[in-house]
Amino acid sequence: MRAESSATAPTRIAVGSPAGTSRPSVRQPTAGPEQGTRRLGTLQAALGVTAFSLTFPATAWGLEGFGPWSLVAVRSVLAALIAGGYLLAAGARLPARRHWPGLAVVGAGVVLGFPLLTTLALRTSSTAHAAVVVGLLPLTTALLAALRGGVRPSRTFWAAALAGAAAVAAFTAGQSGGALGTADLYLFGALLVCAAGYTEGGRLAREMPGVRVIGWALVSCLPLTVPVAAVALAHEPVQLTAHSVTGLLWVAAGSQFLGLVLWYRGMAAIGVPRASQLQLAQSLLTLVWSVLLLGEHLPVAAPLTAVAVLVCIAVTQRARG
Repeated sequence: MRAESSATAPTRIAVGSPAGTSRPSVRQPTAGPEQGTRRLGTLQAALGVTAFSLTFPATAWGLEGFGPWSLVAVRSVLAALIAGGYLLAAGARLPARRHWPGLAVVGAGVVLGFPLLTTLALRTSSTAHAAVVVGLLPLTTALLAALRGGVRPSRTFWAAALAGAAAVAAFTAGQSGGALGTADLYLFGALLVCAAGYTEGGRLAREMPGVRVIGWALVSCLPLTVPVAAVALAHEPVQLTAHSVTGLLWVAAGSQFLGLVLWYRGMAAIGVPRASQLQLAQSLLTLVWSVLLLGEHLPVAAPLTAVAVLVCIAVTQRARG
């Protein structure tokens, strides 16, 4: 299937001319569109990260009125209904057979695995602690991208990525006293499945629009999420409050659909490794939301971690992949 937008199509731009020749008239027109595509892709990925940064606070709100299984299943069903409405209105055809294995990975990792594992973790972990653990997601995604797609970023890129991950790991260890609890195990599992979903989604978004990648992944999970939602709602208590309803609606429409649409489009334009490093900022944004929305105490080390991570982001965006 061909991409339907230049923002999602892979491009190959020559960076030099053969020896002894000079062709400025050929090279010059391609520089502008290439830069424009990268800037748009970076903006889309950044907006996706902003949407994701609200996921943990919204999940904490949702858990005030829903059980963990109910919250995860219902959010997935609602997001699938939104996605299905879009696909129907757009007259989208079914993906090609070769795309379904990748969509299954996206569904297992992004639609089901990550939401469930992080929701289970947030029953006993603060959003601030969960945010810094999940701050390791960019490095995990870059590693899986290298293994899955043969991506080979530069040494500078890897050094900055490892430095950012080390800063997040040190912050996490300092807050937890060096001991790993059940919530941490859930979060580390979430890292792996989500990174796999991001990697496959970024690859698929080079062949079809990002909105259709997450749209078909969500819709394909309906045969599982609908019965789970029905059983969970029958066995877990539900209390509809302003916080629980708002949290549910955000994780369904904002995090599960809109955020992923923007994220996959951004990854298709600038590449999985570079886009993944923008997500280093997600944990820091979540810390801010945890204070503003949940009244959690901001750790003293957070500003220092913020500076270190932002420097790493700047380096990775300039380093050549």
